Amino acid sequence: MRLAIVGAGKMGSWFAKLFRDEGHSVVIASRNQEKLARVGSELNVETNSFLGAIEGADRILICVSIDAFEEVVKIISSGIQKNQILMDICSIKKYPVDILHKYLPANLILGTHPVFGPGSTSLKNKTFVLTPTNAIEKKYALEFKKWLETKQVRVFILSPEKHDALMSVVLGLPHFIGLVACDVLLEHKDYPETKNVAGTTFRMLFTLAEVAALEEPELFNSLQSNLPHILNLETEFINKANEWLELIKKKDSAAITIKMKQLKSKLKAISDNIEHSYNVMYKMLESSEN
Repeated sequence: MRLAIVGAGKMGSWFAKLFRDEGHSVVIASRNQEKLARVGSELNVETNSFLGAIEGADRILICVSIDAFEEVVKIISSGIQKNQILMDICSIKKYPVDILHKYLPANLILGTHPVFGPGSTSLKNKTFVLTPTNAIEKKYALEFKKWLETKQVRVFILSPEKHDALMSVVLGLPHFIGLVACDVLLEHKDYPETKNVAGTTFRMLFTLAEVAALEEPELFNSLQSNLPHILNLETEFINKANEWLELIKKKDSAAITIKMKQLKSKLKAISDNIEHSYNVMYKMLESSEN
């Protein structure tokens, strides 16, 4: 199979290497000719212009930023054939899927979100979200899911809207909290020494803080600008932080204890519901096998 990777950034390069190692014919394209030449040489894969790369490709994987997405799709749309399948890897799903359907209504489109970064060494134990929007796309998503699962990937099929709602919580909020935490921690001159005496809780905090701060600004801006509900979530976080701060200022131990017990109770209820759901699922599977 011949695959065209549109975009020679970190993730585009990652997927070019993956499919090259799988034995497929890979061609990669980018507007940045210097980067394209370097990536092509490093990976030993063919390079071409956008329109040159998609010519004759069976699958086209778009790996460009959300800001450049529509412009790139417009460019390649003039050279797309009806039998070609297009996918994207944006962390936001409704917007790119809508753009692909707008410019390429006759093609099979599948929105995908690899929920990992270019530092990963393989697909094993990683998470992939697929976002088909109609029956034809869902059928292809199920085929792609089977292939991913042979690589020991956790695969979830969601609507683009559901994906984006979940990512507001899964990506948007943690990035926000991490950056704010990093901003606070770095104001303290003793921050380097804190790691020497840190326990598990603080190590989790500074890991989140550092990971968020070292992320590409492009990703953070994209998440914060495009994810639905993100402003509501972050406003709620600030409001909750202020609630806790007021209790601490008042040294209201009784109220703090009550709130902590309420949180533990809610967590237990959610955990029990999840366990019950798994038990029901396993019994159904056992019954079907028998």
